[in-house]
Amino acid sequence: MHIWVDADACPAVIKDILFKAARRTGLPLSLVANHSMSVPPDKHITLTLVPSGFDAADDYIVEQCNEGDLVITSDIPLASDVLAKKAQAINTRGEPFDKSSIRATLTMRDFMDTMRASGEHTGGPKAFSQRDKQQFANALDRILTAGMQRKP
Repeated sequence: MHIWVDADACPAVIKDILFKAARRTGLPLSLVANHSMSVPPDKHITLTLVPSGFDAADDYIVEQCNEGDLVITSDIPLASDVLAKKAQAINTRGEPFDKSSIRATLTMRDFMDTMRASGEHTGGPKAFSQRDKQQFANALDRILTAGMQRKP
């Protein structure tokens, strides 16, 4: 399993959890972003800088990820694309994306985009909380534990 992170909008606290998990498990962790950021010196952790541009990081992750990999993203279209490649995807609050509900999630996202474009104030995402951090850590641990048990 390779862990891919849509890193531009990933909260620092989530990156810290991921850094610790990569060190603990020895799994490769790749952050993909269009701007430089600090990553700890570790042979399992890499930062890939992609050109600025619409969906450049997303396109790179989709191209590089494989079946069984884990992608951390809050980008619903990216999650849909990696699910089609039989990778797993969770958002930064630890909520999994799955094949059975991704179409409905995409439809709701598109509807909300249309509402915002028409001038409707839909609010933004709720503030990231300690509970969200814990929920992410727990979800990541479950996925990594299941993945390690499947190893030959």
